[in-house]
This record gives sequence, structure tokens and C-alpha cells, in this order.
Amino acid sequence: TWGSAATLTAPSDILRIWTHDNFGEDLIINVRDGGIYYFDTSADITPTYARATQLSEVSGADSRTPTIAKQVLVSDDRHVLMFGCDPEDNIGTQDPLLIRFSNQEDVLTWTSTATNTAGSLRLGSGSQIEAAVETRQQTLVFTDVSLHTLQFLGPPFTFGLQMVSENVT
Repeated sequence: TWGSAATLTAPSDILRIWTHDNFGEDLIINVRDGGIYYFDTSADITPTYARATQLSEVSGADSRTPTIAKQVLVSDDRHVLMFGCDPEDNIGTQDPLLIRFSNQEDVLTWTSTATNTAGSLRLGSGSQIEAAVETRQQTLVFTDVSLHTLQFLGPPFTFGLQMVSENVT
């Protein structure tokens, strides 16, 4: 009745949070601390309501494609950015401070070589990436204790990181 006590139990798990971004007409989808999926709108799909497939299982994806991440973004210069993902040399083991980026204009090439712009950067402070927000000229990357900017530089370094502030909550 009104005003009487009620017992409420809430699960202790974190909510299932999804991020997504367009790669042209296609869609890249990520569940926080989970899998990365790709929906190709130009593929011959039967039935037409078919689901997205794991990015690492898309035909033509290289063997070092990330399989787990905290967040996904597509930059203005058409790199796919994965935040808090698995490193190139240890697929399947999540590094909560790692940022990886695909080759420019190519969602399937993640192995960094001298002839492409794929690569990775690791943040130097914090214990995990909390969020990334794309702005006009850079991407803001928040960790649990600091704020960084990620900015496109072009080859050979592709992206640069700069710490903006520490002791951020």
C-alpha cells in the first residue's frame, strides 16, 4: 500500500551499453566490453532482416582484427577507432587503456605495417577508458582519472595523444 516499505533487488552487473557509428552506409556496432559487429548494407543478404556479423569473421578481415572493445567510433578522416580493445599481438585479451585504429578507408585492415595507417596508442594514466567523444578537430578520451585528446596527424604517425588534464572524475 501507499507509504509502506517494499523490498527491491537490483542486479549488480553494469548495464549493457552499446555504441555504434556509420562507416559510409554500413554500421559498426560494439557492446561495451564485448564483441564488435559489422552490418554491410550492400551485401546480398537473405533474408533482408539478417543480423550484423562479428567484425573478425567478415570476409576479408585480417587475423589481427579486434574482437573486444569498450567503444567504437569512426573518425572524420575515415579510420575506425576502438577504445579499450585487445592488442594486435594478443587478440582476445582486453587492454582497457589501448586505442587501436584501422587502415584509413578500410574497416577490415588492422595489422600495422609501414605501408598503411593502421596502428595503436596506449594511454599513460588511468585504469580504463570511460568514454570517447568526437569533436570538430579531435576526439576527447576520458579515463577514470584523466582527459586526453586524440588528433589525426597523418602518416607516418597517423594519430597523436595529448593529456589535457589529470585528477578528473
